[in-house]
Amino acid sequence: MARPYVILVLLILTSISPLLHAVKSNRKPASETSVKPVVPAVPNAAMGIAYLALLPASPPIRPFFDPLPTDTGLQGARLGILDNNTTGRFTRQYFNLKETLVPVDGDLTAAFKGLIAEGYRYLLLDLPASEITHLAALPEGQNVLLFNIASHDDRLRAAECRANVLHLLPSDAMRADALAQYLAKKRWKKWLLVSGTTEEDQRYAEALRRSARKFGNKIVAEKTWGLRFENRRTPEAEVPVVTQDDDHDVVVVVDERLEFGDYLPYRTWLPRPVVGTAGLISSAWHFTHEAWGALQLQNRFREQAGRWMTETDYGSWLAVRAIGEAATRTRSVELDQIKSFLLGEQFSLAGFKGVPLSFRPWDHQLRQPVLLSTERSLVAVAPIEGYLHPKNELDTLGFDAPETACRF
Repeated sequence: MARPYVILVLLILTSISPLLHAVKSNRKPASETSVKPVVPAVPNAAMGIAYLALLPASPPIRPFFDPLPTDTGLQGARLGILDNNTTGRFTRQYFNLKETLVPVDGDLTAAFKGLIAEGYRYLLLDLPASEITHLAALPEGQNVLLFNIASHDDRLRAAECRANVLHLLPSDAMRADALAQYLAKKRWKKWLLVSGTTEEDQRYAEALRRSARKFGNKIVAEKTWGLRFENRRTPEAEVPVVTQDDDHDVVVVVDERLEFGDYLPYRTWLPRPVVGTAGLISSAWHFTHEAWGALQLQNRFREQAGRWMTETDYGSWLAVRAIGEAATRTRSVELDQIKSFLLGEQFSLAGFKGVPLSFRPWDHQLRQPVLLSTERSLVAVAPIEGYLHPKNELDTLGFDAPETACRF
Protein backbone atom coordinates (compact mmCIF):
# COMPACT_ATOMS: atom_id res chain seq x y z
CA MET A 1 0.00 0.00 0.00
CA ALA A 2 2.89 2.43 0.68
CA ARG A 3 4.71 1.73 -2.62
CA PRO A 4 2.84 4.39 -4.73
CA TYR A 5 3.86 7.11 -2.22
CA VAL A 6 7.51 6.05 -2.41
CA ILE A 7 7.42 6.20 -6.20
CA LEU A 8 5.85 9.70 -6.02
CA VAL A 9 8.59 11.03 -3.71
CA LEU A 10 11.31 9.65 -5.99
CA LEU A 11 9.75 11.34 -9.01
CA ILE A 12 9.65 14.72 -7.18
CA LEU A 13 13.28 14.49 -6.09
CA THR A 14 14.33 13.56 -9.59
CA SER A 15 12.54 16.56 -11.08
CA ILE A 16 14.01 19.18 -8.73
CA SER A 17 17.57 17.84 -8.52
CA PRO A 18 18.69 19.77 -11.66
CA LEU A 19 17.39 22.96 -10.06
CA LEU A 20 19.24 22.29 -6.84
CA HIS A 21 22.44 21.64 -8.80
CA ALA A 22 22.05 24.91 -10.71
CA VAL A 23 21.55 26.90 -7.53
CA LYS A 24 24.56 25.26 -5.93
CA SER A 25 26.79 25.93 -8.92
CA ASN A 26 25.79 29.64 -9.01
CA ARG A 27 26.12 30.21 -5.27
CA LYS A 28 28.42 33.14 -4.33
CA PRO A 29 31.12 32.97 -1.68
CA ALA A 30 30.11 33.79 1.88
CA SER A 31 31.91 37.14 1.71
CA GLU A 32 29.64 38.20 -1.15
CA THR A 33 26.41 37.15 0.51
CA SER A 34 26.97 39.00 3.79
CA VAL A 35 24.38 41.64 4.69
CA LYS A 36 25.25 45.10 3.41
CA PRO A 37 23.98 48.40 4.84
CA VAL A 38 20.85 49.73 3.20
CA VAL A 39 21.65 52.71 0.98
CA PRO A 40 18.93 55.39 1.11
CA ALA A 41 17.14 56.08 -2.12
CA VAL A 42 18.50 58.96 -4.15
CA PRO A 43 16.47 62.02 -3.08
CA ASN A 44 14.21 63.44 -5.73
CA ALA A 45 13.56 66.76 -3.98
CA ALA A 46 16.33 69.03 -2.67
CA MET A 47 15.60 72.14 -0.61
CA GLY A 48 18.20 74.81 0.02
CA ILE A 49 18.02 76.99 3.14
CA ALA A 50 20.24 80.05 3.53
CA TYR A 51 21.49 81.61 6.77
CA LEU A 52 22.31 85.32 6.56
CA ALA A 53 23.85 87.25 9.47
CA LEU A 54 25.57 90.59 9.95
CA LEU A 55 28.74 90.45 12.02
CA PRO A 56 28.89 93.09 14.79
CA ALA A 57 31.20 96.07 14.45
CA SER A 58 32.81 95.18 17.77
CA PRO A 59 32.27 92.35 20.24
CA PRO A 60 29.55 93.10 22.81
CA ILE A 61 30.77 93.97 26.29
CA ARG A 62 30.64 90.74 28.28
CA PRO A 63 32.19 89.58 31.56
CA PHE A 64 35.37 87.57 31.18
CA PHE A 65 33.61 84.55 32.72
CA ASP A 66 30.68 84.66 30.28
CA PRO A 67 31.98 85.05 26.74
CA LEU A 68 29.48 85.30 23.90
CA PRO A 69 29.62 82.35 21.46
CA THR A 70 30.76 83.30 17.97
CA ASP A 71 28.52 80.73 16.28
CA THR A 72 25.23 81.45 18.03
CA GLY A 73 22.35 80.83 15.67
CA LEU A 74 24.42 78.85 13.21
CA GLN A 75 24.63 75.79 15.43
CA GLY A 76 20.87 75.72 15.83
CA ALA A 77 20.36 75.84 12.08
CA ARG A 78 22.87 73.03 11.57
CA LEU A 79 21.09 70.82 14.07
CA GLY A 80 17.78 71.56 12.36
CA ILE A 81 19.23 70.45 9.03
CA LEU A 82 20.35 67.15 10.58
CA ASP A 83 16.87 66.60 12.02
CA ASN A 84 15.20 67.42 8.70
CA ASN A 85 17.42 65.04 6.78
CA THR A 86 16.68 62.25 9.26
CA THR A 87 13.04 62.48 8.27
CA GLY A 88 13.96 63.23 4.66
CA ARG A 89 15.48 59.76 4.27
CA PHE A 90 11.96 58.38 4.31
CA THR A 91 10.25 61.14 2.30
CA ARG A 92 13.06 61.32 -0.30
CA GLN A 93 13.72 64.98 0.54
CA TYR A 94 17.14 66.48 1.16
CA PHE A 95 17.95 69.75 2.94
CA ASN A 96 21.15 71.76 2.79
CA LEU A 97 22.31 74.93 4.51
CA LYS A 98 24.35 77.79 3.09
CA GLU A 99 25.93 80.07 5.69
CA THR A 100 26.65 83.70 4.80
CA LEU A 101 28.19 86.03 7.39
CA VAL A 102 28.55 89.61 6.19
CA PRO A 103 31.26 91.78 7.82
CA VAL A 104 30.32 95.18 9.18
CA ASP A 105 31.75 96.94 6.13
CA GLY A 106 30.26 94.41 3.70
CA ASP A 107 27.28 94.80 1.38
CA LEU A 108 24.35 93.06 3.07
CA THR A 109 21.93 93.86 0.27
CA ALA A 110 24.26 92.38 -2.35
CA ALA A 111 24.69 89.22 -0.27
CA PHE A 112 20.90 88.91 0.06
CA LYS A 113 20.34 89.36 -3.68
CA GLY A 114 23.13 86.91 -4.43
CA LEU A 115 21.50 84.16 -2.36
CA ILE A 116 18.20 84.65 -4.15
CA ALA A 117 19.96 84.61 -7.53
CA GLU A 118 21.45 81.24 -6.54
CA GLY A 119 17.95 79.89 -6.08
CA TYR A 120 17.46 80.08 -2.31
CA ARG A 121 13.84 80.75 -1.37
CA TYR A 122 14.04 80.17 2.39
CA LEU A 123 16.33 82.55 4.28
CA LEU A 124 17.07 82.68 8.00
CA LEU A 125 17.90 86.25 9.05
CA ASP A 126 19.97 87.00 12.15
CA LEU A 127 19.73 90.74 11.60
CA PRO A 128 18.54 93.96 13.28
CA ALA A 129 14.90 94.90 12.70
CA SER A 130 15.77 97.77 10.35
CA GLU A 131 17.75 95.46 8.06
CA ILE A 132 14.96 92.88 7.99
CA THR A 133 12.46 95.57 6.99
CA HIS A 134 14.77 96.79 4.24
CA LEU A 135 15.45 93.36 2.75
CA ALA A 136 11.80 92.30 2.93
CA ALA A 137 10.79 95.31 0.84
CA LEU A 138 13.23 94.64 -2.00
CA PRO A 139 11.72 93.41 -5.29
CA GLU A 140 14.02 90.38 -5.16
CA GLY A 141 12.57 89.44 -1.78
CA GLN A 142 8.94 89.18 -2.75
CA ASN A 143 8.95 85.57 -3.91
CA VAL A 144 10.81 84.17 -0.89
CA LEU A 145 10.15 83.39 2.76
CA LEU A 146 12.25 85.22 5.34
CA PHE A 147 12.55 83.87 8.89
CA ASN A 148 13.38 86.36 11.63
CA ILE A 149 15.30 84.20 14.11
CA ALA A 150 16.69 86.83 16.51
CA SER A 151 14.85 90.16 16.73
CA HIS A 152 12.16 90.67 19.42
CA ASP A 153 11.16 94.08 18.02
CA ASP A 154 7.38 94.57 18.14
CA ARG A 155 7.50 96.87 15.11
CA LEU A 156 8.24 93.89 12.87
CA ARG A 157 4.94 92.36 14.01
CA ALA A 158 2.97 95.63 13.85
CA ALA A 159 3.18 98.66 11.58
CA GLU A 160 6.32 97.38 9.82
CA CYS A 161 5.13 93.81 9.32
CA ARG A 162 5.70 92.15 5.95
CA ALA A 163 3.80 89.24 4.40
CA ASN A 164 7.03 87.46 3.45
CA VAL A 165 8.51 87.49 7.00
CA LEU A 166 7.84 84.95 9.78
CA HIS A 167 9.00 85.48 13.38
CA LEU A 168 10.34 82.60 15.46
CA LEU A 169 11.26 84.13 18.84
CA PRO A 170 8.74 85.75 21.22
CA SER A 171 8.20 89.45 20.64
CA ASP A 172 8.90 92.10 23.27
CA ALA A 173 5.17 92.15 24.02
CA MET A 174 5.11 88.37 24.59
CA ARG A 175 8.14 88.50 26.90
CA ALA A 176 6.64 91.38 28.87
CA ASP A 177 3.22 89.70 29.11
CA ALA A 178 4.81 86.52 30.45
CA LEU A 179 6.48 88.48 33.26
CA ALA A 180 3.35 90.51 33.97
CA GLN A 181 1.20 87.38 34.27
CA TYR A 182 3.58 85.79 36.75
CA LEU A 183 3.97 88.95 38.85
CA ALA A 184 0.19 89.43 38.94
CA LYS A 185 -0.24 85.82 40.10
CA LYS A 186 2.32 86.40 42.88
CA ARG A 187 0.55 89.68 43.74
CA TRP A 188 3.75 91.62 43.19
CA LYS A 189 1.77 94.32 41.46
CA LYS A 190 3.70 97.48 42.37
CA TRP A 191 6.72 97.88 40.10
CA LEU A 192 9.81 100.08 40.18
CA LEU A 193 10.96 100.25 36.55
CA VAL A 194 14.69 100.89 35.98
CA SER A 195 15.62 101.06 32.30
CA GLY A 196 18.70 101.86 30.26
CA THR A 197 19.08 104.48 27.58
CA THR A 198 19.51 102.37 24.44
CA GLU A 199 16.83 102.04 21.76
CA GLU A 200 16.34 98.38 22.64
CA ASP A 201 15.84 99.29 26.31
CA GLN A 202 13.23 101.90 25.47
CA ARG A 203 11.27 99.47 23.29
CA TYR A 204 11.17 96.76 25.94
CA ALA A 205 10.30 99.31 28.64
CA GLU A 206 7.31 100.42 26.58
CA ALA A 207 6.23 96.78 26.19
CA LEU A 208 6.41 96.38 29.98
CA ARG A 209 4.26 99.49 30.52
CA ARG A 210 1.64 98.03 28.22
CA SER A 211 1.77 94.66 30.00
CA ALA A 212 1.43 96.29 33.41
CA ARG A 213 -1.82 97.95 32.32
CA LYS A 214 -3.05 94.78 30.60
CA PHE A 215 -2.73 92.52 33.65
CA GLY A 216 -3.58 94.94 36.45
CA ASN A 217 -0.07 95.81 37.65
CA LYS A 218 1.11 99.34 38.44
CA ILE A 219 4.42 101.10 37.81
CA VAL A 220 4.82 103.28 40.90
CA ALA A 221 8.07 104.89 39.76
CA GLU A 222 10.48 104.92 36.82
CA LYS A 223 14.22 105.48 36.83
CA THR A 224 16.69 105.77 33.96
CA TRP A 225 20.08 104.17 34.46
CA GLY A 226 22.86 106.36 33.09
CA LEU A 227 25.69 105.63 35.48
CA ARG A 228 29.23 104.57 34.57
CA PHE A 229 31.09 103.11 37.51
CA GLU A 230 34.42 104.63 38.47
CA ASN A 231 36.73 104.24 41.44
CA ARG A 232 34.53 106.48 43.58
CA ARG A 233 31.21 105.18 42.23
CA THR A 234 30.64 101.51 42.94
CA PRO A 235 27.51 99.37 42.54
CA GLU A 236 27.25 99.10 46.33
CA ALA A 237 27.02 102.88 46.56
CA GLU A 238 24.93 103.71 43.50
CA VAL A 239 22.30 100.95 43.22
CA PRO A 240 20.63 101.79 46.57
CA VAL A 241 20.36 105.42 45.50
CA VAL A 242 18.69 104.55 42.20
CA THR A 243 16.26 102.09 43.79
CA GLN A 244 15.36 104.27 46.79
CA ASP A 245 11.81 105.29 46.00
CA ASP A 246 8.17 104.72 46.90
CA ASP A 247 7.38 101.34 48.30
CA HIS A 248 7.25 98.68 45.59
CA ASP A 249 6.93 94.90 45.40
CA VAL A 250 9.51 94.24 42.70
CA VAL A 251 12.27 95.97 40.72
CA VAL A 252 11.85 95.56 36.97
CA VAL A 253 15.14 96.18 35.17
CA VAL A 254 15.48 96.73 31.41
CA ASP A 255 19.05 96.25 30.16
CA GLU A 256 18.97 94.46 26.81
CA ARG A 257 22.75 94.68 26.31
CA LEU A 258 23.45 93.27 29.80
CA GLU A 259 25.61 96.21 30.81
CA PHE A 260 24.29 97.03 34.30
CA GLY A 261 21.29 94.84 35.18
CA ASP A 262 23.29 92.18 37.01
CA TYR A 263 24.43 94.80 39.55
CA LEU A 264 20.90 95.27 40.94
CA PRO A 265 20.07 91.94 42.69
CA TYR A 266 20.98 92.02 46.42
CA ARG A 267 21.98 95.71 46.24
CA THR A 268 18.57 97.39 46.11
CA TRP A 269 17.48 99.85 48.83
CA LEU A 270 14.59 97.63 49.86
CA PRO A 271 14.81 93.82 49.97
CA ARG A 272 12.93 93.22 46.73
CA PRO A 273 13.20 90.65 43.92
CA VAL A 274 14.64 91.78 40.59
CA VAL A 275 13.03 90.74 37.30
CA GLY A 276 13.21 91.76 33.63
CA THR A 277 16.56 91.29 31.94
CA ALA A 278 18.25 90.27 35.21
CA GLY A 279 17.10 88.06 38.05
CA LEU A 280 13.92 86.47 36.73
CA ILE A 281 13.93 86.76 32.93
CA SER A 282 11.51 85.72 30.19
CA SER A 283 12.86 84.01 27.09
CA ALA A 284 12.12 81.45 24.40
CA TRP A 285 14.75 79.00 25.66
CA HIS A 286 16.95 78.35 28.67
CA PHE A 287 19.57 75.71 29.35
CA THR A 288 17.76 74.54 32.51
CA HIS A 289 14.63 73.57 30.56
CA GLU A 290 14.26 69.79 30.45
CA ALA A 291 10.52 69.01 30.44
CA TRP A 292 8.48 67.63 27.50
CA GLY A 293 11.52 65.97 25.96
CA ALA A 294 13.58 69.18 25.94
CA LEU A 295 16.47 67.40 27.63
CA GLN A 296 17.15 65.28 24.55
CA LEU A 297 17.34 68.44 22.41
CA GLN A 298 19.65 70.05 24.98
CA ASN A 299 21.93 67.00 24.96
CA ARG A 300 22.02 66.65 21.17
CA PHE A 301 22.83 70.33 20.77
CA ARG A 302 25.55 70.28 23.41
CA GLU A 303 27.12 67.20 21.85
CA GLN A 304 27.23 68.98 18.49
CA ALA A 305 28.22 72.51 19.54
CA GLY A 306 30.13 71.94 22.77
CA ARG A 307 28.02 74.55 24.58
CA TRP A 308 24.45 75.24 25.68
CA MET A 309 21.73 76.26 23.24
CA THR A 310 20.95 80.01 23.19
CA GLU A 311 17.72 81.75 22.26
CA THR A 312 18.99 82.53 18.77
CA ASP A 313 20.05 78.90 18.32
CA TYR A 314 16.54 77.86 19.28
CA GLY A 315 15.05 80.39 16.86
CA SER A 316 17.12 79.12 13.94
CA TRP A 317 16.39 75.49 14.86
CA LEU A 318 12.66 76.26 14.93
CA ALA A 319 12.84 77.95 11.52
CA VAL A 320 14.59 75.00 9.87
CA ARG A 321 12.29 72.51 11.54
CA ALA A 322 9.20 74.48 10.47
CA ILE A 323 10.38 74.35 6.85
CA GLY A 324 11.09 70.64 7.16
CA GLU A 325 7.73 69.91 8.77
CA ALA A 326 5.88 71.75 6.02
CA ALA A 327 7.89 69.97 3.31
CA THR A 328 7.18 66.59 4.90
CA ARG A 329 3.44 67.17 5.30
CA THR A 330 2.93 68.63 1.83
CA ARG A 331 5.49 66.30 0.20
CA SER A 332 6.62 69.32 -1.76
CA VAL A 333 9.45 71.84 -1.89
CA GLU A 334 7.43 74.45 -3.79
CA LEU A 335 7.33 77.85 -2.09
CA ASP A 336 3.59 78.47 -2.49
CA GLN A 337 2.65 75.12 -0.97
CA ILE A 338 5.15 75.47 1.88
CA LYS A 339 4.00 78.99 2.77
CA SER A 340 0.33 78.10 2.56
CA PHE A 341 0.81 75.15 4.89
CA LEU A 342 2.97 77.09 7.38
CA LEU A 343 0.27 79.73 7.79
CA GLY A 344 -2.65 77.31 7.70
CA GLU A 345 -4.62 75.81 10.55
CA GLN A 346 -3.20 72.32 10.01
CA PHE A 347 0.40 73.33 10.71
CA SER A 348 1.83 72.53 14.13
CA LEU A 349 5.42 72.29 15.27
CA ALA A 350 6.85 70.32 18.18
CA GLY A 351 9.04 72.79 20.05
CA PHE A 352 9.58 70.80 23.28
CA LYS A 353 7.27 73.08 25.25
CA GLY A 354 4.31 70.82 25.89
CA VAL A 355 1.94 72.25 23.27
CA PRO A 356 1.96 72.51 19.47
CA LEU A 357 3.42 75.74 18.09
CA SER A 358 1.85 77.57 15.15
CA PHE A 359 2.01 80.88 13.32
CA ARG A 360 -0.51 83.64 13.95
CA PRO A 361 -2.11 84.59 10.64
CA TRP A 362 -2.46 88.25 11.57
CA ASP A 363 1.25 89.01 12.14
CA HIS A 364 3.16 85.76 11.35
CA GLN A 365 4.41 85.46 14.93
CA LEU A 366 5.05 81.90 16.14
CA ARG A 367 2.77 81.45 19.13
CA GLN A 368 4.58 79.58 21.89
CA PRO A 369 5.00 79.33 25.67
CA VAL A 370 7.58 81.66 27.23
CA LEU A 371 10.02 80.40 29.87
CA LEU A 372 10.56 82.33 33.12
CA SER A 373 13.92 81.45 34.62
CA THR A 374 16.70 82.57 36.90
CA GLU A 375 20.38 81.88 36.28
CA ARG A 376 20.18 78.19 37.20
CA SER A 377 16.48 77.40 37.57
CA LEU A 378 13.32 77.32 35.47
CA VAL A 379 10.69 79.03 37.63
CA ALA A 380 7.52 79.00 35.50
CA VAL A 381 6.18 78.68 31.99
CA ALA A 382 3.73 81.26 30.62
CA PRO A 383 0.85 81.48 29.90
CA ILE A 384 0.39 81.21 33.64
CA GLU A 385 -2.48 78.99 34.77
CA GLY A 386 -5.71 80.94 35.02
CA TYR A 387 -5.20 83.25 32.05
CA LEU A 388 -7.76 82.09 29.53
CA HIS A 389 -8.49 82.83 25.88
CA PRO A 390 -11.55 81.93 23.78
CA LYS A 391 -9.46 80.18 21.12
CA ASN A 392 -5.84 79.62 22.16
CA GLU A 393 -4.33 80.42 25.55
CA LEU A 394 -0.99 81.15 23.87
CA ASP A 395 -2.64 84.25 22.41
CA THR A 396 -2.80 85.79 25.89
CA LEU A 397 0.88 86.57 25.23
CA GLY A 398 1.58 89.45 22.87
CA PHE A 399 -0.80 91.17 20.48
CA ASP A 400 -4.01 89.30 19.81
CA ALA A 401 -5.88 89.61 16.50
CA PRO A 402 -8.15 92.53 17.62
CA GLU A 403 -5.10 94.42 18.95
CA THR A 404 -2.72 94.05 16.03
CA ALA A 405 -1.52 97.00 14.00
CA CYS A 406 -0.20 94.70 11.28
CA ARG A 407 -1.72 95.15 7.84
CA PHE A 408 -0.12 92.98 5.17
